[in-house]
Amino acid sequence: MLQSPPGGRLDLVHRIGAAVLGAGLCLFGILGFVDRLKFLALHGKVVLGLASNGLLSTISVVVGVVLIGAALRGGRVSSTITVVVGLLFLLSGIVNLAVLDTKFNLLAFRLSNVVFSVIAGMLLLFLGAYGRFSGGLSADNPYYQRRHHEDADSWKDHDHDDEDDRLLTAELAVAAGHATPQQELLVHEDAQRRVNEAHRRAWELYESRLISDNGVKRIP
Repeated sequence: MLQSPPGGRLDLVHRIGAAVLGAGLCLFGILGFVDRLKFLALHGKVVLGLASNGLLSTISVVVGVVLIGAALRGGRVSSTITVVVGLLFLLSGIVNLAVLDTKFNLLAFRLSNVVFSVIAGMLLLFLGAYGRFSGGLSADNPYYQRRHHEDADSWKDHDHDDEDDRLLTAELAVAAGHATPQQELLVHEDAQRRVNEAHRRAWELYESRLISDNGVKRIP
């Protein structure tokens, strides 16, 4: 299994991948504009080995700019956008294969375009998912740490709810007269905690009144 690089290096992989592929798409689209391709031509001209028309050139530039913008934003954004664009490339390959050589071939696709779309989609998916969507992430992986931090928070909330339930059960048992020694101790500790909290609040209130009356805090 491939070991994903930790932290900043993983972000760098996602950002560089998005930036390079985005730049390639922008170049493809710009060359199409230079050739002054017809916007909705069903049989486009060949650009960098792929057929293209004005619409496909426009879409390529837009998607390329989105990928480059994601790379500038950060690794997590780059990863997400790259995965989404990869899925769209795969979908585009399947859809355009179905409309090849028909009047619905609005992007002037040829078989070479379909093959490129599928390969590019798989590459984008791999780059975007690399080091993020896996069950064997290392402990220094930022996505692993984020997931386990969220799991730890949820377990803390769950433990707090269980403690409240145990205290309520103990209080009911004490009131009914059949509490265990552990339940009696739990209720006693909770009562003592409440008394200490009340004393602390009373002392804070007393000090705040001394400050408001005299303007200076006095220690008795």
